[in-house]
Amino acid sequence: MTAVAVSTLIASPAFGKTFFVKDQTAYKEAVKDISAGDKIILANGVWHDFEIVFQGKGKAGDPISLTGETPGQVIISGQSNLRIAGEYLEVSGLVFKNGHTPTSEVVSFRVDSKSLANNSRITQIVIDNFNQPERQEVDFWVMMYGKNNRFDHNHIVGKRNKGVTMAVRLNTEQSQENRHRIDHNYFGPRQILGSNGGETLRIGTSHYSLSNSFTIVENNYFDRADGELEIISNKSGKNIFRNNTFYQSRGTLTMRHGNNNIVEGNVFFGNGADHTGGIRVINAGQTIRNNYMEGVKGTRFGGALVVMNGVPNSPINRYHQVKDAKINNNSLINSDNIQLAAGSDTERSAVPIDSTFTGNLIFHENAKDVFTVYDDVSGIAFADNVLSPMEPPEFAKGFRRETVTLTRADNGLLYPESDTQAGISRDLNVTQKQDVGVSWYTKSEPIIAFDSGKTIQVTPKAGELFAAIAAAEPGDTLVLKRGDYVVSKFLKITKPLTIKGKGKVTVSFERSALFEILNGGSLKLSNLKISGKTAPDNAGNSVIRTSPYSMLENYRLEIIDTHFKDIDINHSFNIISAAKGTFADNILIKDSSFKDVTGAILKLDKESDDYGIYNAEYLTITNSVFENVQGALVDYYRGGTDESTFGPHFKLTQSKLINVGGGKRNKSGASIHLHGVQVTNISDNVFDNSKAFLINHTVGEPKTNIFENSFINTPQPKNFELNSGLEPTAIIKNNLVVSQ
Repeated sequence: MTAVAVSTLIASPAFGKTFFVKDQTAYKEAVKDISAGDKIILANGVWHDFEIVFQGKGKAGDPISLTGETPGQVIISGQSNLRIAGEYLEVSGLVFKNGHTPTSEVVSFRVDSKSLANNSRITQIVIDNFNQPERQEVDFWVMMYGKNNRFDHNHIVGKRNKGVTMAVRLNTEQSQENRHRIDHNYFGPRQILGSNGGETLRIGTSHYSLSNSFTIVENNYFDRADGELEIISNKSGKNIFRNNTFYQSRGTLTMRHGNNNIVEGNVFFGNGADHTGGIRVINAGQTIRNNYMEGVKGTRFGGALVVMNGVPNSPINRYHQVKDAKINNNSLINSDNIQLAAGSDTERSAVPIDSTFTGNLIFHENAKDVFTVYDDVSGIAFADNVLSPMEPPEFAKGFRRETVTLTRADNGLLYPESDTQAGISRDLNVTQKQDVGVSWYTKSEPIIAFDSGKTIQVTPKAGELFAAIAAAEPGDTLVLKRGDYVVSKFLKITKPLTIKGKGKVTVSFERSALFEILNGGSLKLSNLKISGKTAPDNAGNSVIRTSPYSMLENYRLEIIDTHFKDIDINHSFNIISAAKGTFADNILIKDSSFKDVTGAILKLDKESDDYGIYNAEYLTITNSVFENVQGALVDYYRGGTDESTFGPHFKLTQSKLINVGGGKRNKSGASIHLHGVQVTNISDNVFDNSKAFLINHTVGEPKTNIFENSFINTPQPKNFELNSGLEPTAIIKNNLVVSQ
């Protein structure tokens, strides 16, 4: 039998044993013989492929403990996880990184369906980028079962694959009315998933949403938790969400299902960022009080405060009517949207009833009318609300205008200098970033900026550019000296890099692509001339392509003052091709030109399964010229009717499209093909002798604005509403149409 180092320590109130273990065999032996007051210590180092089962029965005040020798120096890697079951267990001091769980959960408060944890605690652990290799493969990082458990002071960051970061399950009676506590955790940045399934925290599920959970979620910090529309998805009853801080996080704290929950003392700092939200109210008996929203810019379901319409006699998984909601003494400061009876349509026709909206302070420095009313709101009683400096809305009484001067208090929040009684309390306790998580693990920034590293000089010597890319570090800038660069290998981009020309620099390539953006890579091109004249005589080449396999990490692509020509060696030669399972946070094309292209400029259409998934969040094109392009400027596709995402976004300004879209292999037959794009702004462009562009609206309330463009020998845009049955909703105005 493997020897286990054992020493006896005095523990109060009972004597306990300490097991110091150095390998997995020793751990398995130690865990067989544990009782109240015992402690297992894992030695410092990397524990690879370690499926930890921690099971035993401690006592109140005398738990069984599993901890690391030194906080931050016990790394659980590879295919590993942690499952606990029993009574009065405590786990601390572990770091999960450089791997993924072989099961559906990284940390679970159960060993199996019959062996749950109760009265147990997991504290001061780290889960850092512990993702499945496949982006759409679902897992959960933390799953709570049983009753009376606590998850606190943990550091959870970097979930990139599909699946809720943390959830509470109520799927058996043994896990209902659980009275869990989730507190003082750091929920670090979660990138945009680009589909449903990216919540940071969920309490319950639709199927058990009429059951009570009694879970307390308090004093947590949600830092840029951007996965999807719902940051927190509440799907059970009698929960409390208290004194949490949401920092520049897209989406809302959503009362999606379940009744009689309390949301109080939470702080939302939007910082003016797109789609930052507050609280969304659905179902019966919800109390929303003493919450603070500042600089929150979200719209529709992602607004600062959203009260939904419900479905009459709703099935359990749809939208239950808002009834007996109490929305009182909240402060909304420079936050753009309060949405009432949101989602109203032929299905969601049950308006809010028996509800109150009282004592709220609404301030907007631009005197913006922040209210949007979609249906009858006579079922909401409005009283004692203060507005500044905007005028009271017309839809209801209960609002008064006051001149309010705001001053920032010691807790970081803005309060009126006057003694108005509206808005949040003066003593609201704001959870700070430095007060959550663990002290021994850095809260690092998730994105390395372009041009933030060193500068590397590159000459046209054969192979030098390839070698420079391989040797560069994230954020470096490669400056190409004057000359002609002929690239004979794929330039694989695995880190954020800038490639910049100095003087006249021409780059040609001899493979089917010049650049291949792989997991972890982002690319910025500046002041280059790129030619396809030496590319192989094959159909389907690309200048820039993503990995042909799923990429966990979102990428960025910027093309500035770069000029492409001779992209016509064979048919279907694209500039940018994105593969299925890859996602761009941002693609920017600025001050650039593209001439003689047999394919498309951007192929962002590989997520064609109609699951609400898409290839890029933001696509922005400005001050650029596209001439003799046989395919579309962009094929941009987001199918299905799911409402869990904010994008895609497309913006085209001050550009020229000359003879674009007319190739026989252009399946859309359009110069621009937008399917399911949520936000579109096309202005101040010239379309000359090009095909019409096609806009298919598929879901939600897409915002499409097309104005002040010139259409020369080019048909005007075509807009179709594929699912709503409405007349076309695109705003097309002030455009010049010229036929020659």
